[in-house]
Amino acid sequence: MRDTAAQSTLQMIQAKVRTPELRRAEAKRFAKFATVGFAGFLTHFTIVNVLVQVVGMTETMSNPFGFVTAVVQNFFLNRRWTFPESRQRDAGFQLFQFFVVSVIGLVLNQIVFTVVHSLLEPFWRSLVASERLGHALSYNFALCTAVGVVLFWNFAANRMWTYRGLGRHSHAQE
Repeated sequence: MRDTAAQSTLQMIQAKVRTPELRRAEAKRFAKFATVGFAGFLTHFTIVNVLVQVVGMTETMSNPFGFVTAVVQNFFLNRRWTFPESRQRDAGFQLFQFFVVSVIGLVLNQIVFTVVHSLLEPFWRSLVASERLGHALSYNFALCTAVGVVLFWNFAANRMWTYRGLGRHSHAQE
């Protein structure tokens, strides 16, 4: 599933930028977006595990809290670093756009997370002697899978809507 999403994202980038120079600049932008996304993943992962392991919340209930926190963090980091020229636009409207894309991403994330966790939990529990450790391995693997899948949706949708038209004249500065 991830390979198809990666190919779709790559095709979208290639369709938007026809010259090799612009492709390199857009690939660099995707790398920055993925780096910001990794920071968001660490935030998301930490919040989910604290809520589950310390607070006692279910993983399905804790996942949206981690996701929303990571989205807010990612918006500000992307606005500052990945798409710095976007600061010329209204932050409130951009946050709204980023939020809409992220809500769709959250729905996709929850579907992938729930399906992967439900299907693979018996496998993880059979691998280790501890039922609790098997459960933790299962939901953390599901979380990693969901975040990886949604990364491609988030980049493509934000690039085409939230940050549409940005960077056409600023690639030389990057």
